[in-house]
Amino acid sequence: MMLEKSILAVITTDRQKVSGGAPIFFCESKKELEYVASNIEAITDGIAHALSEDLFIIVKH
Repeated sequence: MMLEKSILAVITTDRQKVSGGAPIFFCESKKELEYVASNIEAITDGIAHALSEDLFIIVKH
């Protein structure tokens, strides 16, 4: 099965901003947020998008 056009993960430092069906990764700092987003982006072959300073999504186009 090939995934196309989907949100693969959500990464945030603010637990109040997210909920839902995609895997959610909570981080303690902005540095950790960027590190986790970068690694998940590489592992999933997706693309990281910063929606705000404390919220990234990884998508597959």
